[in-house]
Amino acid sequence: MQPFVEPVTQDLVLIGGGHSHSIALRAFGMNPLAGVRVTLISEQSITPYSGMLPGYVAGQYEWEDCHIDLRSLCQFAEAQLYLDQVVGLDLDQQQVICANRPPVHFDLLSLNIGSSPRIPAFFGSEHFESESAADSVVSNIAVKPVGVFLAWWEALCMEVSAHPTRSVTVSLVGGGAGGVELALAMQWRLQRLVRQAWQVTIHLFSRSPRLLPNHAPMARQAIKRHLQKQGISLHLGETVQQLTAEGVVCNSGLMVPCDGVVWVTEAMAPEWLQESGLKLDERGFVRVDRHLRSLSHSQVFAAGDIAAMDRPCAKSGVYAVRQGMPLARNLGNALQGKPLKPYRPQPWHLALIGTGDSAVASFGKLGFAAPWLWKLKQRIDRQFMEGFAILGAATEQMVESQEQQGMPLQCSGCGAKVGGQVLDRVLTRLAGGTVLPEDAAVVAVPQGRCLLQTIDYFPTLVNDPYLFGQIAAQHSLSDLFAMGATPHSALALVTLPYGSAMAQEETLFQLLSGAVQVLGESHTALLGGHTLEGPTLGFGLTCNGSAHPQQILRKGGLHPGDLLILTKPLGSGVLFAAEMRGQAKPHWIDGAIEVMRRSNLWASGCFLAHGATACTDITGFGLIGHLVEMLQASKVGAALYWERLPWLLGAQEITRHQGTTSSLQAQNRSTQSWIDNLEEAQKHPDFPLLFDPQTSGGLLASVPFDRAEACLKALQDQGNPESAIIGRVVAASEGVTGLRMERCQIS
Repeated sequence: MQPFVEPVTQDLVLIGGGHSHSIALRAFGMNPLAGVRVTLISEQSITPYSGMLPGYVAGQYEWEDCHIDLRSLCQFAEAQLYLDQVVGLDLDQQQVICANRPPVHFDLLSLNIGSSPRIPAFFGSEHFESESAADSVVSNIAVKPVGVFLAWWEALCMEVSAHPTRSVTVSLVGGGAGGVELALAMQWRLQRLVRQAWQVTIHLFSRSPRLLPNHAPMARQAIKRHLQKQGISLHLGETVQQLTAEGVVCNSGLMVPCDGVVWVTEAMAPEWLQESGLKLDERGFVRVDRHLRSLSHSQVFAAGDIAAMDRPCAKSGVYAVRQGMPLARNLGNALQGKPLKPYRPQPWHLALIGTGDSAVASFGKLGFAAPWLWKLKQRIDRQFMEGFAILGAATEQMVESQEQQGMPLQCSGCGAKVGGQVLDRVLTRLAGGTVLPEDAAVVAVPQGRCLLQTIDYFPTLVNDPYLFGQIAAQHSLSDLFAMGATPHSALALVTLPYGSAMAQEETLFQLLSGAVQVLGESHTALLGGHTLEGPTLGFGLTCNGSAHPQQILRKGGLHPGDLLILTKPLGSGVLFAAEMRGQAKPHWIDGAIEVMRRSNLWASGCFLAHGATACTDITGFGLIGHLVEMLQASKVGAALYWERLPWLLGAQEITRHQGTTSSLQAQNRSTQSWIDNLEEAQKHPDFPLLFDPQTSGGLLASVPFDRAEACLKALQDQGNPESAIIGRVVAASEGVTGLRMERCQIS
C-alpha cells in the first residue's frame, strides 16, 4: 500500500513577502490547507521587518535580527518559493506575469507588495535605483526597495569609517515617522564613525509645515524638541525641487549642500498595477472590501500598504502585521468555500518612534517621550521576530505526512502515468503549437563522431519547479561536457506530485520550461520523455551527445606534472542539508543556487582549447570520490592544496560550527583510505567537505603545467570566477600511491 499524500487541487499564489504574507505563511505551516499548493513570489529570499529597520541603520541590530528568512518560512509552510519580479497580471487567464519565468497560474491570488516613496518625476528613476553606493557627487536614493537602500547605506558607512576626519552631510526628504526615525538613526550611526560629532550634519525636509502630520500634537512637539536637541536641521514647508552636484535646491530658493539625499516620502504603488484590471484608488492602490478582497475581482486579495480600504489605514507596518491573521483566515475560507470574516482596523494604534536611546509614544491625541519606551519597542519588535526564528527548529521536527482523509489510493506501475491530456497541453504550450508524438525518438549520429549518452535523476532540492528544471538540466548535461562532447538531444523522466490535472499541468509546464531554457543554451532538443505520479517532485534527463573519438576527455588521462583545476566551489550538499534543518542563511542558499544554475559548457570548451588531458564533473561522490576514480583509471597519485580549495559561502561555517553533513557523506567517506596522510588530514576543520556530494557541481580537469595559468585565466574571464588550481598530479615513484592533502607548493 502506498502512503497517502494529499493531492493538489488548488493553487494559492502570494505576491510579495511582506509582513501580512509572512504571518499568513506561518499560519499555513501550523494549520496546512488541505489540497492547496501555496506559492510565494518574491524578488528576494529575505524580507526586512520595518519596525527594526531604523535600529539596524543605527547599528543597534544585526542583519539577521531584523530580516525574515523566506526560504525557511516557505519550507515550514511547505510552500513553493519563486524568486522573481512580478511585472503584470492576466486576470482572465488567472496568471501572474513574471520577468524571468513562464506565467504562474493561480486559483486564488493575494498581494502584499508594499509601496515605494513617491519621487518627483523630474529626478528620474535612474538616479535613485542604482545599487552602487555613491558613484556621483551627490547620491540620490529611496528608502525602498530596502535592499538597495541598505546596500547604499552600508557603503556610505564604510566610506565614512575609512575617512573618520572628513565631514558628512545627508539630507532626508519626508517629514513622516519614517523620515524622522531614519534621520535620528543615521545621525546615531555616523557620529560613532567620525572623530567629532560636529562632523555629521543631517537635514530633514518636509513639504508640510508640520512634522508627523498624522500624529498627535503632543507627539509632534516631543519629536521636534528631540530633533532640535540633537542638532538635526529642520526645513519645514520646503518642497525639494532639484538635485544638483552641489546639493538640494528647494522651491523657495534654499540650497543645502550634502553628500546624499534619502527619499522617505508619500507611498506609491507599483506601476504595473495600472494595467492589471484591478479596481484601484486615486493613488494606484488596490481597492479591497472589509474582507481584504478586491472590489473588482473575487479571486484576488490584498493586504498591507498595497491595500486601500473604504476606511483608510496609514501605510504602516503596524496595520500590515495586524492584517496577517485575518488575511490567512479569509484565504483559507475562500479556498474552502466558507464565509469570509471581516477585518476591522483599529481607529488608533500605538506608534513607538525610536530616537536612538529613547522613544516617543503616539496614540490618538496622546504623545510623550521616555527612555523606557525604547526598551518596550525593542521587546515588542524582538518578540515579533522570534515568532519566525523558531521556525527553523520547528521545521526539523515537522511530521512527514498528514492524516489520511478517505482519499482513493494511487495506482503503481503504468497506472501511475500522468494523463495524456496533461502532457498534450504542456507540450503544446512549450512548442507554441500542436505536437504529434512518436513512440521513440530518432537520433542521427554525425559521420566520424561517437554517440555519448548519460542519465541523471533525483528528487527536487528547491521548492520552485522552474528553478529545479534548470538545475537538473545543468546537472544532467554536465557529464557530456566533462567528456568534451557536444549535446544535441535529451529525454525527460518526471515524477509529478499527486494532484488535479490542472495542478500537475502547471508543475510540469514550469519544470520543463526551466529545463528547455537550459537545454536551449547548448542547442539541445528535448525529444520527449516519460511521466509518473508520486509523493514528491522528481526530474532527470537522458542526454545524448557526440564527439570526435580523438577528442573525448576521459578520467584516465592524468599525467604526472599536470595541474588540477576545479571550476566551481564546493559545499552544496552540506548547505541544503542545513537548509532542511533550518540552519542555513538565505543568502548562502541563494549563492549556491546561482552556482548550480551555471553551465559547464564554456568550461568544457576552455579545457579542450588548453589541452586538458583528463576531466570529470564533481557530483554525488564528492571531490575525493570523483578524483579517486581518475587516479584509479590513470594509475597515478595527486596532491591537493587545502588553501586553494574553493567553498560556497556558508559551507565552512556549517561544517566547522554546526557539524551538519549530507546523508550521503558517510558513504562517500569510504574513499578516505586513499589519503596517504589521513591522520593529519582529518584534523583539518574542512575535512568532511572533501566528501560532500554536489549537485550541478563543477568540472575537475588536469591541464599541462605550462598551460594551466592561461587556462585558469580564461575560465575566470568566461564566468567561472571561483575556478582554482587545487592540486597537481604526481607519479607513484614520488611516494604517493593515492593522494595527499598539503599546502600549496606553487606560486
